[in-house]
Amino acid sequence: MSLKSIISIVGLTLAAVPQFSEATTYTGISDRFKTEFHKQLKANNVPGGAFVIVKDDKIIKLSTYGKRKIGGDLNVNADTVFRLASVSKTFAGTLATMLVQEGKFSWEEPVNKYVPDFTLAGPTAGKDINLGHVIGQSTGLMPNSYDNIINANGKLEKIIPKFSKLTPMCTPGKCYSYQNIAFSLIQEPIEETTGKSYETLINERIFTPLKMTSASLGIDNFLTTKNRAEPHVKTKSGFRQVTVKPNYYQLAPAAGVNASISDISKWLMANMGNRPDVLSPILLSDITEPGVRTRKELRRRDWREHLDNAHYGKGWRVYDFNGKELIYHAGWVAGYVAEVAYSPELNVGMAILLNGESRVIAELGSQFWSDVFEQYEKSHKG
Repeated sequence: MSLKSIISIVGLTLAAVPQFSEATTYTGISDRFKTEFHKQLKANNVPGGAFVIVKDDKIIKLSTYGKRKIGGDLNVNADTVFRLASVSKTFAGTLATMLVQEGKFSWEEPVNKYVPDFTLAGPTAGKDINLGHVIGQSTGLMPNSYDNIINANGKLEKIIPKFSKLTPMCTPGKCYSYQNIAFSLIQEPIEETTGKSYETLINERIFTPLKMTSASLGIDNFLTTKNRAEPHVKTKSGFRQVTVKPNYYQLAPAAGVNASISDISKWLMANMGNRPDVLSPILLSDITEPGVRTRKELRRRDWREHLDNAHYGKGWRVYDFNGKELIYHAGWVAGYVAEVAYSPELNVGMAILLNGESRVIAELGSQFWSDVFEQYEKSHKG
């Protein structure tokens, strides 16, 4: 934990900093963003979407657009549930860190202590990959190992033994290695050491106390939700509705969460420190502590001109965005895209959920944060 984080936790002030909380400033930014959001979704024929901007413990702006499905009569509203895809990792990292801090298991324990079928080729047979490497995306495995089988609806229990054919491309802990399957192995120690299911714990420790009333885990819960956004993929002739696929729902920690934009506003506020009864300051500092460097992120279109550095924490990405820390994660799964981010310094957060695969989400997100930090710098000159 950094010295700055420790000082922040005990409530001391590093320096007297003018407050960037003028209502007019945020109203202007939020109004411009809403206009651009609707303009860009319309221009790109995105079926539907929603966004929220929060400051401290309040919603500054929430807006929705379009339909839950193409050709349908029902509009997307604040409680319409979307799949979060890889934004689910932020919940898994948080829950796992809670349990580590409570002494249920440790990051240093090898994965195959809990998942004996998980072995690798080579002399150590994967014993040097620990739970910390899994949650921090630093296993050293080839990125997205065996996701191709998940994409083809392969079953997880048949995929795990296949890891015995792989050798790490680097020493675990030394390089970035984004995973979905390996990341989801964190479910085993979570369930084994608590005696409860992953779904039960997510509900008890996060959804219920934060009053995320429409949030859920898994395909069954999603399909029984009446107010849900249907998935759409982009084709040469435009967006086409598709059926909800069960494949990535097998990986509950990596891609199993469903939520509305109203739910996400509560998740953002909690992660910005406004619900210490649920997410403590020490927990928040731990999950956002920069881990392995993620150089690939620095080449992201729409974001690369703003990113000076990028790391992975514990289920969250940690960006250096134009010299300011930005905590971030995005998600994509067939028919849905999501983006969630917040600035710890400004205590501002923003999230976007779409039910159509579109790059417009990256354009909107990067421009929003560029505008916010630019306004902040202007307000502090002199």
